[in-house]
Amino acid sequence: MEIDSELLEKILINVEKPIRYVGGEWNAVRKSHEDVDVSVLLAFPDTYEIGMSHLGLRILYHILNEREDVVCERTFMPWVDMYGVMMDSRIPLYALESRVPAREFDILGFSLQYELSYTNVLAMLDLAGIPLLSAERGEDEPLIIAGGPSVYNPEPIADFIDAILIGEGEEAIEEIVDVYRDAKANCLCRKELLQTLAQIPGVYVPSFYRVSYFSDGKVKEITPVNPAASYPIKKRVVKDLSQVKYPDRFVTPFTEIVHDRAVLEVFRGCTRGCRFCQAGMVYRPVRERPPNELLQLAETILKNTGYDEISLMSLSSADYSHIREVCADLINTYKEMGVAVSLPSLRVDSFSVDLAKEVQKVRKTGLTFAPEAGTERLRNIINKGVTEDDLIRAATSAFSEGWHRLKLYFMIGLPSETEEDLKGIVDMAKGTLACGRRELSRAGIKKAPEVTVSVASFVPKAHTPFQWQAQMPREELVARQAYLKKHLRGRGLKFTWHDVDTSFIEAVLSRGSRRLGKVVETAYRLGCKFDAWDSEFHFGKWMQAFELAEIPPELYGNTKWEYSDILPWEHISAGVSKEFLMQEAERALSGTATPDCRSDGCSNCGVCTSLEVAPKVISAARREVVE
Repeated sequence: MEIDSELLEKILINVEKPIRYVGGEWNAVRKSHEDVDVSVLLAFPDTYEIGMSHLGLRILYHILNEREDVVCERTFMPWVDMYGVMMDSRIPLYALESRVPAREFDILGFSLQYELSYTNVLAMLDLAGIPLLSAERGEDEPLIIAGGPSVYNPEPIADFIDAILIGEGEEAIEEIVDVYRDAKANCLCRKELLQTLAQIPGVYVPSFYRVSYFSDGKVKEITPVNPAASYPIKKRVVKDLSQVKYPDRFVTPFTEIVHDRAVLEVFRGCTRGCRFCQAGMVYRPVRERPPNELLQLAETILKNTGYDEISLMSLSSADYSHIREVCADLINTYKEMGVAVSLPSLRVDSFSVDLAKEVQKVRKTGLTFAPEAGTERLRNIINKGVTEDDLIRAATSAFSEGWHRLKLYFMIGLPSETEEDLKGIVDMAKGTLACGRRELSRAGIKKAPEVTVSVASFVPKAHTPFQWQAQMPREELVARQAYLKKHLRGRGLKFTWHDVDTSFIEAVLSRGSRRLGKVVETAYRLGCKFDAWDSEFHFGKWMQAFELAEIPPELYGNTKWEYSDILPWEHISAGVSKEFLMQEAERALSGTATPDCRSDGCSNCGVCTSLEVAPKVISAARREVVE
């Protein structure tokens, strides 16, 4: 049954950006629910503009709608004004394509990209009229599943989700749908369905595990309590990207979204080994798409969408072994049509600038480099593999080619950081600005250089070598920000920073145990939503939630853990071994670098053995891929 369209149209007149809530976009798929066996609603716990920019949602939407026995639709978290009106008018959360209430779908699948979206998940369940706690749902309730990078530590959200997919979803989502279809046909009860789902590799059913704690709040034991529950739950990985479907007919919004362009995923994974980076650990191993496949996809996507920009996406696009030839082919093919090519992630080197020079012939924007830390010592500790000379060479190349705006990205609060490291950030920024003045003048360019320094606070993440580390106390992070504000002044310099309180809650949720489910629910009940948005984040309400739940947030945010401690995510395997992470943590203490295994030999991280994936390496010339 559809929601009341007349009532919806009346309220849309009075909310910000009503286009977010109407659907009907180009390439959106409409199917009759009566003609399929399974209905799936993909739920993104943030605004339409952010959710529609997410490639994972587009991939799953395409894969599921390719099946004749499945209808797959979309829903997003309504912005604050729309959420309030929907609650007051008793309009439930609904699908954009059919306007069928979310509660009437078989499966509701959440994409968890960021820990601060957890209260939005509860808000969407509440708006849909679905009980928040998995244990309180009846036989007629939708199956609530979740996936995404945040579920590598799923425990703070575990009480609210029926089943969680660890890892990549292209193949697993079809297996989940098959199990649901068969269970529905055979009239299995909810517990029997979950038992069958738990037997799919990569599927974690939280209710099938019991967690006990020591008196200090640390995890004592994680125990499977159902025969179907595996231990550990190994992540799913797509071994060959060419063997899974990739969307060539993107839903094209009527309004501008955050990443409003055609997206080509050139490869997946990263082996550079930055010790703070969760994505670099959990997305291993590296798997590339063939150049001819990318070129064919580009042609079809542009034809089906009308986009005027192609983004070559990966964790480090310049590391794709065929990047130069693919860029050249795309530019030569589409430059007369005014179609631009973009590389969203670049290394700090002149090779990346050279690539940027080629791809930005159609449309030149600024460049962003991420040295991450201000001194060579600290960059060795985090295994960044970037020198100050690398940055100056890259900046020199960029300014000499006509760029006048550069952005430098750093973190503060990294393990062992000192005032000397903060001074290094200031020195690098001023050195880059001086380089810009010199090179722009030499090139006869009258524009003044601009250098923006963007600083985030270090957040320890699960499945990284720094997962045992504490986040620096908030007061110290504020003092470090104040130091940088004082010294990063002057013409041509701009300083931006992330809110310290937001980073603290992120750190607590990133390392949190299942006990935090009570805190998340309490925070939602106190009015927390859109916590990732500065305008909506309420630190006081979060701290009140911790107090009411009688759980000290410092245990998870500001406490350094021992190797012998059982981590809240101990039962989740990302493929990289705990022994490797401990080894990397020790190498960090001595400032010892670990080379990239694609070019310098296997680092024995364990992922290829654990997941039975054949590694690929790149020769020193960085162009010849060797099996």
